Amino acid sequence: MHRIWQWFDPRRALMALFSFLFVLALVIHFILLMSPGYSWVSATKAQAPASNMSAMPPARTIN
Repeated sequence: MHRIWQWFDPRRALMALFSFLFVLALVIHFILLMSPGYSWVSATKAQAPASNMSAMPPARTIN
């Protein structure tokens, strides 16, 4: 393994790796932000009507 680092400069190789991973993370996040199903910024999802919501679940009956 040490012979690989004799071919490449470790600082340049690690900076290139971290730069690539950072750009890849940005691309993935922007793709998710542009898709309507996974966007956590815009609230364009359909909201449930308030009439279907209840504060408590229905009571259980014991027979």
